[in-house]
Amino acid sequence: MAEAQNIPVGSTTAGSIAVAAESTTATRMSAPPSFDVADFPVPHGREEEWRFTPLSRLRGLHDGSAEAGGVLTVQVDAPEGVTVETVDRSDARLGRAGKPVDRVAAQAYTSFEKASVVTVPKEKVLDQPIRIAVHGEGGTAYGHQVIELGAFAEAVVVIDHTGDGVLAANVDYVLGDGAKLTVVSVQDWDDKAVHVAQHNALVGRDASFKSVVVTFGGDLVRLHPRVSYAGTGGSAELFGLYFTDEGQHQEHRLLVDHNVAHCKSNVAYKGALQGQDAHAVWIGDVLIQAAAEGTDSYEMNRNLVLTDGARVDSVPNLEIETGEIAGAGHASATGRFDDEQLFYLQSRGIREDEARRLVVRGFFAELVQQIGLDDVEERLLAKIDEELEASV
Repeated sequence: MAEAQNIPVGSTTAGSIAVAAESTTATRMSAPPSFDVADFPVPHGREEEWRFTPLSRLRGLHDGSAEAGGVLTVQVDAPEGVTVETVDRSDARLGRAGKPVDRVAAQAYTSFEKASVVTVPKEKVLDQPIRIAVHGEGGTAYGHQVIELGAFAEAVVVIDHTGDGVLAANVDYVLGDGAKLTVVSVQDWDDKAVHVAQHNALVGRDASFKSVVVTFGGDLVRLHPRVSYAGTGGSAELFGLYFTDEGQHQEHRLLVDHNVAHCKSNVAYKGALQGQDAHAVWIGDVLIQAAAEGTDSYEMNRNLVLTDGARVDSVPNLEIETGEIAGAGHASATGRFDDEQLFYLQSRGIREDEARRLVVRGFFAELVQQIGLDDVEERLLAKIDEELEASV
């Protein structure tokens, strides 16, 4: 049976669990999913999906006033056997993984001119990662990225976001039956950048999808990962870590839609915050539809507040439409730095600044290890140390 656990510790944390006969709040959105921006009203900040987002900092992405004209480069470094294409809007592969669920995502879909499509053929097992570098050079840009794996293919994809500018995008992950895909999306933007994106994953029968989202930079970053299943036996793991600094707004809104029987999902996000007006938002929605018997699902969010002046909003939500499940639950906790751990390390001769680094590194370690690429893991740990320099 389902169980829910909500553990607020010195935070603005809320959660809910419901067993429902009908899915009336499946996406918690004010309008049905659509590719047409006209189907979405201009948000005013009172809507459920926008109530935590400072609309004034979206640079017009939400109301249609942000005109494309920025410079955005996308470079793909792929192993032999992988097909990399630049296609126009008429390509049938675009949008297969899911429709936009808010006005910014629909605006991005309506406004992009060219899309990048990366295809790993059937039964191809890559021994090197696919690396995608997305770099902004100012201005507003709209993008669309598709990563598709054929049946029983296996791949690791690393997407690095750097530079400056305003970006609204949709990213589609399409997994064939039995495929295995790991995606690492790193947001390491310059201080004034804005990045809003919807990530759609369609997981095939007996396929495995792992997403690791890492957010450091930018003035405002709002990401919306979504997962649905195309066949039984699918598995999705959604991991994330974020380090929110003074004045930054970092928002991660997730939906795992268990629409098929006998599938699994596991969600684990961790964040650290420091500085005045640092604001992190995590919304975790899991829907288990009536047809999704045998579902096994769990989601967790943990936040570590390093200084005064930071704010966390953490809201796990679980909606269940069938009692025939293997398991389901959620948890959320936010707390300040553990002084007892710090004292323990200092009592053994470790300097205070180094002790703080060790505690924060340990907090993030299990998620960093999910990446599985030494160079990326080392780079992220170095970035965490760099962030900590401001608070020690």
